[in-house]
Amino acid sequence: MQATKKGMRKICLIILKLFRYKLDVVNIPKEKKYVILFAPHTSWTDFAIGKIALTAMGVKPTILIKKEFFFFPLGYFLTYIGGYPVDRKHSKNLTEKIAEYMKEKEEVVFLITPEGTRRRVETWKRGFYHIALKAGVPIALAYLDYRDRKGGIGPVFYPTGDYEADLKEIQKFYCGMKGRKKGRFNLEE
Repeated sequence: MQATKKGMRKICLIILKLFRYKLDVVNIPKEKKYVILFAPHTSWTDFAIGKIALTAMGVKPTILIKKEFFFFPLGYFLTYIGGYPVDRKHSKNLTEKIAEYMKEKEEVVFLITPEGTRRRVETWKRGFYHIALKAGVPIALAYLDYRDRKGGIGPVFYPTGDYEADLKEIQKFYCGMKGRKKGRFNLEE
């Protein structure tokens, strides 16, 4: 099994090189549980390239995906890659459910896009923060910057409970990064 993981990591590194992406690993959290905040999220390709980059780093996150995509045979594949089905019509208390899920697991990494969509939004959704706070886990700041064709995991942030102040600090890291679709990331300069 270990050889398969190493082989998959090597394949992912080759794919990144073929598409001229650089892997920038500042810090992979030592904790066994954390939330990965992934931005900018402006295109469906962000998911594919981001997933390849995380696999190359040896990180296997759980990912929120619309439950409508979990049909045969795609559902099996999405589950295999870490998909967590979300029913958007009945997503009440989702942050609490995910925080409880994280508390129950011995090891779990949850990837969340703060924009919540690939369209431009002016205000980030707060779910990632509340999940981390309620589960008592840090937030790893992951990114894919199309300007430099570089992606990776940056600093790890520990939420203090002061959402507004913490969000300012988190967004400083992402400020100036470019999404694949120009103008869709609200922190582009």
